[in-house]
Amino acid sequence: MPKIPLTASEIQFANADFLPEVVKMLNEGHTVTLRLRGFSMRPFLENDRDKALLVKPSAVKVGDPVLAEDSPGHYVLHRIDRIEGNHVTLRGDGNLGVEHCKMENIVGSIIGFYRKGRSHMDRTDGWKWRLYSFFWIRLLPLRRYLLGIYRRLWIPYFGPV
Repeated sequence: MPKIPLTASEIQFANADFLPEVVKMLNEGHTVTLRLRGFSMRPFLENDRDKALLVKPSAVKVGDPVLAEDSPGHYVLHRIDRIEGNHVTLRGDGNLGVEHCKMENIVGSIIGFYRKGRSHMDRTDGWKWRLYSFFWIRLLPLRRYLLGIYRRLWIPYFGPV
């Protein structure tokens, strides 16, 4: 029997069409791997390069990266900045501003990232992510300058981290 080579193809959908289906899959207990879109989690997660592994959220806490619906049909993958009762404040690592949602609008919890095309996942409960998070959260007052240097100097000369 002849061997037929398999080829992979990629199809892109608008988030508003695709992510509600992802939420259904998460609610059914499946895990979902998503290619990241956007620049809000820079400098360590890049648009159309890195992937996130999501599960149905259980107990989330400040510092956790989550997928949340911050307004009807609009989803963001950001870190939890603050929890006050049922109100959650989210901030992307590459963002200076915040978004808000309710606890029930957190639709996915990220357990790891596949960065730079690697097949090995960086777990969010691993030492690497925790160390990065520890420092990056505390650098909030300096982020504007660090992100500016990253965008204007680092990327043009060295490429994304």
